[in-house]
This record gives sequence, C-alpha cells and structure tokens, in this order.
Amino acid sequence: MNQDRTEIAALGEFGLIEHLTRNNETRNAGTLLSVGDDAAVIDTFGKQMVVTTDLLVEGVHFDLTYTPLKHLGYKAVIVNLSDIYAMNAEPTQITVGLAISNRFSVEALDEIYDGINLACEKYGVDLVGGDTTTSQKGLILSITAIGEVAENKYVTRAGAKVNDLICVTGNLGAAYMGLLLLEREKKIYLENPGIQPELDNQQYVLERLLKPEARKKTIEWLREVGVTPTSMIDISDGLSSEILHLCKQSQTGAMLYEEKLPIHDETRLNAERFGIAATTAALNGGEDYELLMTISPDDFEKINQPDKISIIGHMTEAIDGAVLLTNGGNKINLTAQGWNPLKN
Repeated sequence: MNQDRTEIAALGEFGLIEHLTRNNETRNAGTLLSVGDDAAVIDTFGKQMVVTTDLLVEGVHFDLTYTPLKHLGYKAVIVNLSDIYAMNAEPTQITVGLAISNRFSVEALDEIYDGINLACEKYGVDLVGGDTTTSQKGLILSITAIGEVAENKYVTRAGAKVNDLICVTGNLGAAYMGLLLLEREKKIYLENPGIQPELDNQQYVLERLLKPEARKKTIEWLREVGVTPTSMIDISDGLSSEILHLCKQSQTGAMLYEEKLPIHDETRLNAERFGIAATTAALNGGEDYELLMTISPDDFEKINQPDKISIIGHMTEAIDGAVLLTNGGNKINLTAQGWNPLKN
C-alpha cells in the first residue's frame, strides 16, 4: 500500500472532521462559536444577515481529470462569496458539506481544505462548521456562505429602473475559453495518452476557470465613492442569462452594446482559434463570477472609471425587451444560452 495514503476509514467521521479543521482560525468578532459543537453561533451586531449555498458535483460542475483538488476547494468558496458580494454584503462565515467515496484519501481531502482555507484567509472569512458523509461514487462539495450588510443596504435583482446604467466588472468569456482548452486537451489525452497537453501561454484563461476571484474590491470601491447599485447579480451562468434575470425581476428591458463588452485579448485569440465569436463567449460562456449591476445615471461621474468598471448599456422599458446592438448596427434579442445544470 502507498505509505503516503491514509484511508478515511482509519480516522472515522469525527476524527476526519477534527483532522480537516485542526488549523481552523476565526477572523471575525461575530463568530462566537465555531467548529466543534452542534451549531455555530454568530452575532450580527445589529446588521442584517445574508445566506447563500452552492453545490458542486463531480461530473456536473467539475472534472477531476484537469481540476486540481486545491483549486476546487478554493473555487467552491469563491463562487459562494461572489453571491454574497452580489447582495452588496460582506461575507463573514462559511460551512462546508462534503460527500466522498473511498477512492479519495485523507491526503486528497487535505488538498481540498488547503484551497478552502486559502480562500478563507484571503477574503477574511471564518469556516464555522459543516458535514461529511459517504458518496457511492464521485465527490460532492457544498458550501454555505453567510454575510452581513448594514440595515436595508442589501441589493437585489429587482431594483433597476429605466435609464439606469448597466455595468460589469472585469472581463467576460475567459472562463469559457479555459474550459474549451481543457476539454480539447482531455479528448486528445484519452485518444493518445502519451501526448503532452499544449497549454503554453494560456495561464490567464485557465486561471479564470480553475481559480476565479470574487469582486470584493469592487464592493469596497462603490462604498468609498458613495454609490449603491439599484440591482445586482453575479455572472455565473453567462451575461445574457443574468441580464434577463435583472430584467424579469425589475420589470424592465435592456440595451447592451457589443462594442462596450469587456473582453480580454487572450479570450479573443482563443475564440478565433476555436472558430467562435468572442462576443458569443462573453454573452453565454458563464463562470466568470464578475458582478453585473445597474447604477443610477445620476452617479455616472462617480463610477466613470474604466479601470474599475465597464458601462455596457442601459435599462429600457420592459416592452422593448433585452437587446444587443451589434457593431454592425443590428439589434439581436438576448436569450439565455448559458449554463443550465438541469438541462439534459
């Protein structure tokens, strides 16, 4: 037997939990009781609490052929923190649910928790509890994130008004390019195991897929300049899909401008190699974890900083629908073609 592998059964459930959380630290004053009891105890000090949960399932949300376990743990936290920031809130605690089969060793779980702990440390979040159980096959990782926001300062998807500016952080479509690259190399490897992957100079798009970041600094910047978005959502399923969510909840339409969409040069290069339009990747790719928001036109001067945020359109009357004005002057109705986990 491999001496570097420790069977999970050797520790048992409670021994495993104690092992995985042995270096756990608390960073927030509101964390009164952390891991080790029947439940965590959190004091919100008069603020309002926001809670979100994301479930990552092997074979559905990730492929361990090319996803390092440490990156998986990190990303699992980030996708939840992104939802908290999309509510204009600050994440403070997480819990971790883990279902594993016996093909995973204790050392493998250590790698996942290394990524989880790294994300907690970077974003100042406390791991306060969770659950571990057996899976018949594969790996299931569920994170619940808890955050806090000043009273009635949370932002929903339902507050956009006609003429509000549509803004987005970062750039779009890069994570999708990373996925296409890895899926291509996986297919080549399965057909020819001796061939090494060709991923030189692709670090940017690969990191956008495997190790995304949440937009903490954007929320802090908006607070500094005194701007509260009228509506907000994080981009997990693709820009088109998220715009339609805002329009539905706010009962508006939207006008996006193709020329304004922020797309990284590496995304454009890869899109060209794969024979698809970079705009298509930006609209429908998903997993960018950027923040999409609407902001009152009265705040234009405060947020007119292209290095911080991109203004890509404006909200319109609901009857006008959600439309993209192309570089050629054509109007195209937006449809939700991004990620749908329940679609066959």
